[in-house]
Amino acid sequence: MSETLFNSELKSLPLLHRGKVRDIYSVDDRHMLIVATDRLSAFDVVLPTPIPNKGAVLTTMSNFWFRRLRHIVPNHLADLSLEQALPDAAEREPLSGRTMVVRKLKALPVEAIVRGYLVGSGWKEYRKLGTVCGISLPQGLREAERLPQTLFTPSTKAEAGAHDENINFDQTAATLGKDLAQRVRDVSIALYTEAAAYALTRGIIIADTKFEFGLDEAGTLTLIDEVLTPDSSRFWPADEYRPGSNPPSFDKQYVRDYLESIDWNKRPPAPKLPAEVVARTAEKYHEALRRLTAPDRAAGKNG
Repeated sequence: MSETLFNSELKSLPLLHRGKVRDIYSVDDRHMLIVATDRLSAFDVVLPTPIPNKGAVLTTMSNFWFRRLRHIVPNHLADLSLEQALPDAAEREPLSGRTMVVRKLKALPVEAIVRGYLVGSGWKEYRKLGTVCGISLPQGLREAERLPQTLFTPSTKAEAGAHDENINFDQTAATLGKDLAQRVRDVSIALYTEAAAYALTRGIIIADTKFEFGLDEAGTLTLIDEVLTPDSSRFWPADEYRPGSNPPSFDKQYVRDYLESIDWNKRPPAPKLPAEVVARTAEKYHEALRRLTAPDRAAGKNG
């Protein structure tokens, strides 16, 4: 695929929701079609400049992780094929490689964020207060240092243009119920732990990530949306990792760093990205995909 897709416009399926990156259509009473566009959001704002083929990278990577981690928790992928969900070949053609047919589930109203390293907003809070999302940490930790323990730091789920807000575990339990909140926490940490160990064998450190979950009709906790992609995670090259400084990344942190360097108030409308930033970001996404999913190393471990 060489063209970019900023918005999908399907005529044969009703649009349910246009999110920051994904367009979601109803297939029938039990299924949805998710289209990963090439939109990019940063600081919870959708940027006007797409990243070529980003949606295909996100879809391929998510599918890889869904398969690899399905022994930990079920995921939302359906048995229905794209041809069955979208019979019109002309509508299917521009969506090749960037769609998922999934089961309709009740999405939980929290994002499950897991942090393995001290970086980003966590580092800023730690320098001021000695905490990350209100969780006390030992003194003397350096930027990008591996945390003494993996942290579960959930947040609210904001609509496009709004900002997510960190919440503590008690607030999560009040929203979801204590038992479900504990299950989300434990599953999130298990997912991160296994994925991070695998990624390290491919030369990538997963510094942090976010998961989203839903419930099926039986109340089964189910992994939804995307999983462990450059949009939802912070990926670092292991050979360039040095505690004490913010490492280079394979993810959209590169775009965040650019946006931090210009005079933008992080509210809509977002500025256009220069061509070199777009090209470099696309390279980073593809490099992360190649490293994590190439079959020539760690053969037989891909689930």
